[in-house]
Amino acid sequence: MEDQGRQIRKIIVEVTRPAYGGFFIGRHEGKVVMIKGAVLPGETVEAAVENEKKDYLPASVERILKPSAERISPACGFFGRCGGCHFQHIPYDLQIKIKEQILTDCLKRLAGTGTELSGPVISGEQWNYRLRGQFKVSREGMGFYREGTRETVDIDGCRLMAPEINTYFRKAKTLLKGPGVKEIHITCGDCVVALLRTRARSVSPADRSGLASRFFDAGFSGLVIETADKTVFQYGRSFVTLDTGTLKYTVSPMSFFQSNWRLNQAVVRIIRETLQPLGGRRILDLYAGAGNFSLPLAKDAEVTAVEENPYAVEDGMRNLQINNIKDCRFVRSSAEDFQPEGRFDIAILDPPRPGLTNRAMSKVLSVMPERIVYISCNPATFARDMKKLSVKYDIESIRIIDLFPQTFHIEALAFLRLK
Repeated sequence: MEDQGRQIRKIIVEVTRPAYGGFFIGRHEGKVVMIKGAVLPGETVEAAVENEKKDYLPASVERILKPSAERISPACGFFGRCGGCHFQHIPYDLQIKIKEQILTDCLKRLAGTGTELSGPVISGEQWNYRLRGQFKVSREGMGFYREGTRETVDIDGCRLMAPEINTYFRKAKTLLKGPGVKEIHITCGDCVVALLRTRARSVSPADRSGLASRFFDAGFSGLVIETADKTVFQYGRSFVTLDTGTLKYTVSPMSFFQSNWRLNQAVVRIIRETLQPLGGRRILDLYAGAGNFSLPLAKDAEVTAVEENPYAVEDGMRNLQINNIKDCRFVRSSAEDFQPEGRFDIAILDPPRPGLTNRAMSKVLSVMPERIVYISCNPATFARDMKKLSVKYDIESIRIIDLFPQTFHIEALAFLRLK
């Protein structure tokens, strides 16, 4: 059959196993089929194939012909339209098993290691766990992109967001009319602040002030406006404060932070406990952000926190001051350009999705710390980097961290020791 000039072929496939990115794998006439959509291993589905590749068939699920007995009903009415969630049709314990299977497969294929995973780091909060929401704004509405498109799916709230985020998201929907804003980020802590990214290269002072007034009237404590030419204007509170029990952690809208804050704190505790004793140790924290790992480790050790984002460095310096931390310093630099001084006993690596660049890897191997903690958000690049590091390091443990239930995202935590 024809669809807008493209040939679409329908095939019947049995789903055999998961793959990273929300894909599931089957075979048809000897070829691998990469299936996108809400399916489960063991199911038989009808799938639509477009743009056949030489080595595999990319396909999207059309109908479930033989459903798995484990399939459940999605909790959100936008599931399948909005591109935010991928696993709502899967029971949570099975989500964990699928993610562990994907990580184990990546480690075997790409790193050549059969390291058995340690127990997963999970929380009891499968919903309402995010303290920051990043929403698209367009003529179509306000929400998230439809999977694989730039079309905004208009939503009235998100089951993954903390209740405060949803409350202020609905307020913001009434304030943002017209095509001027392309994105809004809402962050909650001791207060709620918003970041607006505009399509225009400039916004008049009167329009900026008007926006700020409307947001303050709606209960927001702070507003940051970033224009298309990257000029930033701040009104009211420029950061939120999160309480860890022993530290106060501040973060601004322009800085990254781990939005599943409760589980993030569990990860911090695991790292602190596993690295003991820390007294007298020198720690290098690359990709440090505002000090997520640096601040708690600096209670016992001397920490150098390296971060490229100037807003995150500003947050980190503030965090040192308000917590009266003396044995930590922030260095504004990329991981590649950082010039280490002296020996470091421990390196904390929390790189972005592409993993360590060749230069960053060379930097780490030149420092040659006794121990490495690697936190990853991409199992493929994580496995690649494990292979490179394992030339000099033994892998002590690897486990998944399920920071994003209901999605395909997989975080991994590894501890390595110098051979």
